[in-house]
Amino acid sequence: MKVEFAPLSVPLQRRLQTASVVQWVFSFLGLAQCCTAAFIALFFTRFWLVSALYAVWWFIDREKPCKGGRRIHALRNSVVWRYMRDYFPITLVKTAELDPRQNYLMGFHPHGVLAAGAFLNFCTEASGFSTLFPGITPHLMMLSLWFRIPFFRDYLMSGGLVSSDKESASYVLQKPEGGNMLTIIVGGAQEALDARPGSYTLLLKNRKGFVRLAIEHGTPLVPIFSFGENDLFEQVRNPKGSWLRQLQHRLQQIMGISLPLFHARGIFQYSFGLVPYRRPICTVVGKPIPVLRKHRPSEEEVDRVHQKYLNELCKLFEEHKAKYNIPEDKHLEFI
Repeated sequence: MKVEFAPLSVPLQRRLQTASVVQWVFSFLGLAQCCTAAFIALFFTRFWLVSALYAVWWFIDREKPCKGGRRIHALRNSVVWRYMRDYFPITLVKTAELDPRQNYLMGFHPHGVLAAGAFLNFCTEASGFSTLFPGITPHLMMLSLWFRIPFFRDYLMSGGLVSSDKESASYVLQKPEGGNMLTIIVGGAQEALDARPGSYTLLLKNRKGFVRLAIEHGTPLVPIFSFGENDLFEQVRNPKGSWLRQLQHRLQQIMGISLPLFHARGIFQYSFGLVPYRRPICTVVGKPIPVLRKHRPSEEEVDRVHQKYLNELCKLFEEHKAKYNIPEDKHLEFI
């Protein structure tokens, strides 16, 4: 006998969607601190052996974030991420086929405040990445310092996150069998300070390390633009030269992460809180840009490929912006 379950009511679906997003926001704002506190606190309880054994495992496994990570497919396919997808909603759009016999280096733009589109599209299967790009294994780079946090590092690696250093990137891109995709949020944490609705400013003009990396490995470059990524949160005004912006830059230099002062809606009200607005995100994956391999490319060669990348990214933005209600007079600005 086949058992059929009644569909969830719309109010319940919306509550589950909101709960999934709250869980995700908390995981990046508070879970790291909780994991650290739990690791230390266990040493002062009868369960001290848990932390002691984990510390040994942590030491043995310390290089794993630089060696492709350790994805757990059950977590990538969790229903929680599908509720999160439907909250905004988030969609992934393919504009060209990717050959699974090749490796790819993808530049993701913009960073946004919490990079929601990058996380859900490439660290989960909620938007159907494996269906759209069969035979391709996605990896997303994240600041190395997050992988130094006990327990939290394992949570990050379960989705396909890897540390953001050259060794880690080379490990993914040099695999001869192909089928690997490395996504870099090129603007990084600094770009998050300009993430606000209606902003199309990208920190990309002088960011060329990812281009040099692609040339050294002969890896095609693929531009990605995530429409709506900057619309999820409002941010306190922090124009360049202001005391707040200077303080944020100073803290970034000290800690390695930026601290945007953002706000959106609450859990039970819509006037103020840290829960992102329900605004659609559409992540459009562009066409691969062929790159000739050269072990030590010159500055001129890097500049040439970098300019080609900028042109293709602009083309991608201009071709799709009308579909996502972006005014005709809005264009990308590179700083």
